[in-house]
Amino acid sequence: MARGRMAKSSVIMVHGGFCGGWAFDAFRRPFEAAGYACLTPDLRGHGPGARGVAGVSMSDFAADVAALIQAEPEPPVLIGHSMGGLVAMMAAAQAPVRALVLLAPSPPWGVPGASLEEAASAMTLHALGPFWLQAIEPDFASARLYSLDRLDTAARKAIFDRMSPESGRALWETLNWWMDPFMTTSVAADRIKAPALVAVGARDMIHPPATVRQTAERLGAEFRVFDGMSHWLLGEPGWDDVASACLEWMSEQIAEAAA
Repeated sequence: MARGRMAKSSVIMVHGGFCGGWAFDAFRRPFEAAGYACLTPDLRGHGPGARGVAGVSMSDFAADVAALIQAEPEPPVLIGHSMGGLVAMMAAAQAPVRALVLLAPSPPWGVPGASLEEAASAMTLHALGPFWLQAIEPDFASARLYSLDRLDTAARKAIFDRMSPESGRALWETLNWWMDPFMTTSVAADRIKAPALVAVGARDMIHPPATVRQTAERLGAEFRVFDGMSHWLLGEPGWDDVASACLEWMSEQIAEAAA
C-alpha cells in the first residue's frame, strides 16, 4: 500500500538563493525513479524570462510555493535547500504537506547564527549600501569558498554560470532578521502538521550544524548530519547518499501514515 501511495505523491523541490529549479537536475532523478512526480519551480524573479527579482520578499516566495502546494490533488512532499528551506518552512505553515525535508536550511526568525562566518555574511552585504532595494549579483569567490567548495573547478564553474541575481530584500529578511520589525521569516511551528527531516553537512559554513540543529529543534524535526559534506548537498560528492536517506525517511513516514 505504501508504494501505491508513493506513486501518486508529488514532490516540490524549492531551490536556494541565486539558483533556479535547475539546482535539482541531478537530485530529482532518484525520486522520480522511486515513483515520485517532481516539480522544481523557479522562484519568483528567477529562471528564463523572469522580470527581475529586486524588491521580492520571502513572503512572496512562500506564498507562491503555498499556491503550488494547494494546486496539487493531494498534499505533496516539500523539499527545500538553503534559503529555499526557509521558504519551504514558511509555505508549509500556510498549506498542508505530506512531509517536509529541509537541506541546510536558512534559519527562521529568532534562530541566531552559531559562527563568525554567519555574522560576517549578514554584515558584508551592508557594504553595498541599501542592498535590500537591489538585485544582488552572485559572487564567485563566496560560492567557491562556502557553497561549491567540494566540487572540482569545471563543475564549480558550470554551476556558477547558471546562477542569477537574488533579491536583496529576501537576503535582508533572511540574514538580518533581527532588524526586520515585520518578522517576515517567522515560522509558527505548530502550524506545520507534517513530519519533518532537517539535514546538514558537517563541513557547512553557510549554515553550520549548530545553527541548523536549532532550526530542527524549533520544528520538532528529526535532525541528521552528513559527515564530510558541505553546503551543496544537491550535487557535491555524496549527494546520492543524501537523496537515498531522504527517500528512506519519506517512505517510512508515508508507510506510517497509511498504516
